[in-house]
Amino acid sequence: MNTSDFFYELPQELIAQTPVEPRDSSRLMVLHKEDGRIEHRIFKDIIEYLNPGDCLIVNNTKVIPARIYGVKKKTGAVVEFLLLKQKENNIWECLCKPGKRAKVGTEFVFGEGLTECEVVDVTEDGNRIIQFKCDSKEIYTILDRIGKMPLPPYITEELKNQDRYQTVYSKELGSAAAPTAGLHFTEELLEEIKAKGVNIGYVTLHVGLGTFRPVKVDDVTNHKMHSEFYQIPKETSELINQTKKNGNRVISVGTTSTRTLESVASKYGEIKEDEGDTEIFIYPGYEFKAIDAQITNFHLPESTLIMLVSAFAGYDNVMNAYKEAVNEKYRFFSFGDAMLII
Repeated sequence: MNTSDFFYELPQELIAQTPVEPRDSSRLMVLHKEDGRIEHRIFKDIIEYLNPGDCLIVNNTKVIPARIYGVKKKTGAVVEFLLLKQKENNIWECLCKPGKRAKVGTEFVFGEGLTECEVVDVTEDGNRIIQFKCDSKEIYTILDRIGKMPLPPYITEELKNQDRYQTVYSKELGSAAAPTAGLHFTEELLEEIKAKGVNIGYVTLHVGLGTFRPVKVDDVTNHKMHSEFYQIPKETSELINQTKKNGNRVISVGTTSTRTLESVASKYGEIKEDEGDTEIFIYPGYEFKAIDAQITNFHLPESTLIMLVSAFAGYDNVMNAYKEAVNEKYRFFSFGDAMLII
């Protein structure tokens, strides 16, 4: 398939700039993948589509305030750093803007002396590898003081409450972007879901910006994903396998949870306790091995995320659903509305 097959027209005003309050009052499109039927609901109605014995799999990664500004030691020039991935201890891969000011060997100061870094390498993609001159654990405390949430470039309004770019169950620090399908859940809704007999399992996938990187090749199959760290604990693998054994559904919350489960299922032929890095790229033609239903947001045109959703729900179904979402003025992208695919 060609990348252009996944293009759709989106009016600028439908790109959500701020999250709705409360979280579960966003709209919910329910897409039935067998026949393409569509229902229009509110997100908190999702409980009506969940059955006792089903399990929801959520990504408990936590976004770090990864956007920081460094002052070049020799010239005083300011450079924006976006931390993408912790490579080891105090060594990070990051984006720098403007990059020409961040050559190998250049040193920067952050937070008026809270910490410093040196650029130690440049990747093939032009990303910088930097080494902070502080303890690897101390950097998170420093980021809490000087960092800003790395909101996507299509969000131009300032986020007043930083917690609204975290899920209510976020726990494991390490993401450069939020697993946005999970932003719709409130603690109260999750308790109602549990009370209905639906189990909740946790996986971790630290979201890198590679997930949102535009596909720049015409032939979809030539696109290469950046690697992202994932982890499936033993209790989650056991929950999923028991759910399957009982004939109930595994419902992934977001494309990140989906990619985590499908990575492990593709690797072993089943779900096991596991951790590692994944570059899995799911597009139409892929045969799903782990999930039975999926909750997701509305994604950018020509993105790997809309390709993944099309693989699960069917290309024609998804493109038709997106057309209807535009006509019905749904809110799109990170702070936008949700879709349940069953």
